[in-house]
Amino acid sequence: MGSRHTSTIAGSLLTASFSAVMIFACAATAGDQGAMSGKGGKVVDEPPAGVKLTTLLPEKISVDNSSHKTAITAVVKNGGTKDSGKIRLLVAGFDGLAVTNVKGCSEMAKEDLPPGSNSAFSCAIDNLAAGASKTYAVDATFDTGKAGKICLPVQTSDGKKTYWQQGPVPFGATKPTPNAPTTPLLLGTDNKPVGPGGDQLPKTGVGDEVLPLGAAGATLIAAGAAGLWATRRRPHQQH
Repeated sequence: MGSRHTSTIAGSLLTASFSAVMIFACAATAGDQGAMSGKGGKVVDEPPAGVKLTTLLPEKISVDNSSHKTAITAVVKNGGTKDSGKIRLLVAGFDGLAVTNVKGCSEMAKEDLPPGSNSAFSCAIDNLAAGASKTYAVDATFDTGKAGKICLPVQTSDGKKTYWQQGPVPFGATKPTPNAPTTPLLLGTDNKPVGPGGDQLPKTGVGDEVLPLGAAGATLIAAGAAGLWATRRRPHQQH
């Protein structure tokens, strides 16, 4: 087999390997951003036999720094072996997080809000079958200058018993980015607002947040250049 043909095959394999790495990295990132968690959840009142109600919240949300708007997915699940019967899910906001709408649910009057909450919606569920789940699209605002929490209680339809309650669990960032278009917030993390004196974050060194990515990028570029040089050189070594 000629060296030119060998070089072509090697180049194709290198390209395929690089593409596979890129696809894997993108898939992993997308999966991380879409991860859901029951963090901060607990059983309060014992549910009926065979019923196991829980909730899930995204592990990561993003707040628009101009409008302060964010979108949150709330999930209620019945992991038991029997149907739930009539229940309701509450979605309540605390402190810097205010719930503005939950699709398919009713806004609660101020006098009916859970203690300490600034906003809440009630989602009536006629029945949640064994093994089934229901997903709700939650619109909210988040003042990144404050701490913010969300709470998901799952109750009897009359609210007299709470079978499960997730929260109030915080969303937050340990390093806010007020000058960026958005601020990513993590579930179960206390928000560390920027201190008084403006919205400029303190500088610590020469772009220390960019250096790791820059170094990795330089390494990839160098490796790519070396591969290209070797591929171009090989055909000229034929005799």
